[in-house]
Amino acid sequence: MNAILALEDGTIVKGKGFGVEKTVEGELVFNTSMTGYVEALTDPSYAGQILMMTYPLIGNYGVTNEDYESDKIQVEGFVVKDLCRNPSNWRMKKSLEDFLIENEKPGIENVDTRMLTRKVRIYGTMKAILTVFEGKPELSYEELIKKAKEQPHISERDLVDKVCVKNLTEYNVNGKYSVVLIDCGVKRSMINQLLKRGINLYIVPFNYPIKEIMELKPDAVFLSNGPGDPVRVKPVIEIVKKLAGKTPIAGICLGHQLICLALGAKTFKLKFGHRGSNQPVKDFESGRVFISSQNHGFAVDKESLKKTGLEVTQINLNDGTVEGVRHKELPIFSVQYHPEAGPGPHDTFFFFDEFLKLLNGEAFA
Repeated sequence: MNAILALEDGTIVKGKGFGVEKTVEGELVFNTSMTGYVEALTDPSYAGQILMMTYPLIGNYGVTNEDYESDKIQVEGFVVKDLCRNPSNWRMKKSLEDFLIENEKPGIENVDTRMLTRKVRIYGTMKAILTVFEGKPELSYEELIKKAKEQPHISERDLVDKVCVKNLTEYNVNGKYSVVLIDCGVKRSMINQLLKRGINLYIVPFNYPIKEIMELKPDAVFLSNGPGDPVRVKPVIEIVKKLAGKTPIAGICLGHQLICLALGAKTFKLKFGHRGSNQPVKDFESGRVFISSQNHGFAVDKESLKKTGLEVTQINLNDGTVEGVRHKELPIFSVQYHPEAGPGPHDTFFFFDEFLKLLNGEAFA
């Protein structure tokens, strides 16, 4: 199969197609991880995006469902330099191409991902069209570029509803505490880290009525990661506004941004985002630097936090953006990175231990 990737700036890249014949649209973003393509492909935070891996050889260890972060591929399309068609790994259940076919997703290989990554770094994320086809393409280059330009911007799309649970889901591990996890696109590894610490979970959709949340009598509320612009997730912002001071609240990634917005801060779109498993984060309290896994295109405006009651606890050492906050008086804290690390290092697993301390009433004593 043949494939074409068209960007809104007029760039046309031709390559070899894999997966299925299909035309998709989305924001082109890159991930710098050398491994973890299965976790990235199934991460709900990538909804609405075409994912490009900067590491050149992808697919060499195949796919196993043990690495899924959700029940399907969430990205719109996949861009790689070289696809390995003869993977080998004792855990492998299928090849990467079979995985894309199973999920009806298109991919493109034999393209210069370094050039594309440099372009995104210089000019920022771009709207793109990926088409995979046999023979000749249905659309001309000009039509593909026009289609790329005319698609909605990521900030104009409501994506959380497409990736969250639709009904209350319960995980009972006979733990001491029960927590309501508001699902904006939660990763399985996040759920697993909470369950490992003996926390019972009620997982609810992002627009679950606050009255019904309180009827569950949670010991805390936890906000998950998810896709898109945080300002569009108004139901969760309202939930946090009403629950702040009534119950402990914690959040990760999108959940972190929603907490900050609810308490009066602002967010902004990063030029090309943080996506990879090697982002350095400095913790002010301990003075330590941790390597973190990240996947976000928006960040919290540091200056806007001044009158919110929140204080910055951690920053990104690459660009100085906010990586963690904590309320000065209320039991509320959050982080921008992914401490559950799927894929990525395990440096920041301690976040879930801190959450357990919060439930024990220790963290804000």
